[in-house]
Amino acid sequence: MIHLKRAYEEVSKEDGTRILVERLWPRGVTKEKAQIDRWVKDLSPSPELRKWFHQDTTQWDEFEKRYVEELRGHEDALKELAKESRKGRVTFVYAAKDEEHNSATILKRVVESLR
Repeated sequence: MIHLKRAYEEVSKEDGTRILVERLWPRGVTKEKAQIDRWVKDLSPSPELRKWFHQDTTQWDEFEKRYVEELRGHEDALKELAKESRKGRVTFVYAAKDEEHNSATILKRVVESLR
């Protein structure tokens, strides 16, 4: 199972492999504090899509549709994440304040559908 955690939350041993799923490094978080094992910038929404959405939850359904479409070009990387998540605990680390409406929730669902 893949877990989700904000970059601003405390790191825990239970996090397992910590994978940053943002295109930009979280503001104000040092690399030492974040303890990121891997950073998958290319699996985050494109800069254009991120700017278009900008956490406007009224556009959530369209954002989700567009982001899933972008992910279709990254099948190998998605399968690699699915394989890694089968081996042990994986936590997708994200920066968004909204815990429901963020790209990490979509990426988690897409990757888990490949398991």
